[in-house]
Amino acid sequence: MTASGAAGGLIRLLAASAHSGKVLLALGILGGILLPPAARALHGLVPVAVVGLSTLVLLRVDIPATLAQLRRPGRLVAVLAFQMLACPVLAWVVVRALPLDPGIADAVVLFATGAAIVSAPAYARLLELDAELSLLGALAGTLLVPFTAPPIAWALTGVDLAIGMEAFAARLAAVVGLPLLLSVLLRWLAGAARLEALGPALDGLTVWLLVAFGVGVMDGVGARLLAEPAWVLEATLAACAASSGLNLATTAALLPLGARAAATAGMLSGFRSMALYLAVLPAAADPRVALFFGLYQIPLYLGPLALAPAYRVFLRLNDGRRA
Repeated sequence: MTASGAAGGLIRLLAASAHSGKVLLALGILGGILLPPAARALHGLVPVAVVGLSTLVLLRVDIPATLAQLRRPGRLVAVLAFQMLACPVLAWVVVRALPLDPGIADAVVLFATGAAIVSAPAYARLLELDAELSLLGALAGTLLVPFTAPPIAWALTGVDLAIGMEAFAARLAAVVGLPLLLSVLLRWLAGAARLEALGPALDGLTVWLLVAFGVGVMDGVGARLLAEPAWVLEATLAACAASSGLNLATTAALLPLGARAAATAGMLSGFRSMALYLAVLPAAADPRVALFFGLYQIPLYLGPLALAPAYRVFLRLNDGRRA
């Protein structure tokens, strides 16, 4: 086979992977639990996957359409206010009423203070939501989280997140700065027309990087499952309930913004990044909080497969409010 033929075959394979993305994500996270050697092997590649994912997200987003979102700043402010301020309080009220393990209860509230995952636009495309609004929401939330999360977390749980600006700047450079430079360079080298033609293949590559990331971050979870199955089950169910519950609450509260915008905001509330928190959790914090953040990857990866039908029905029933 010639080099051009092999390249064409790889592009077709990646494009096909994009169409099966929701299934591949679900299989990937389960593989991380059931295949500990694979999780251990990929754990060291997690930082590389993060940079690659952020770069692909920026390559695939429609920049003019993203900037056009800023003409309606009130919508973005409403999304961020509910996600970053209302959701933690809502989570705190709910967990206080439930007989949860204290570590799980604190972790749910801390989860609700986090910013959306930077790969949110890739999830938005999988779920046929607004990729441009999700990018702005994820980036703005990431910028806000050092200022909103620590005081809210301390007030509601007594956990001192203490997100130092040095650690935050390093995280921001890894997930935004370097990927932004790489995406600008790749846009210049490839050109808009070629990037458009390669769009499905780039989406497929995003899916495989998400799979690699999901497998890698589950390193150690399989062993913990064998050691404490009851606690892991409780934490996993709590993570699934927190993710879907905040998704539903945000979508319902922001429905006046339009069905598609509300559903996108719900996705941002349900799919959050915990990586920065893992780096700044104090030594005195319950160690199971960090384990909960790892288990949260389960609803994050199963969510697209489980929620896609619900999103389709929701958007179809609210077709007159698609703004």
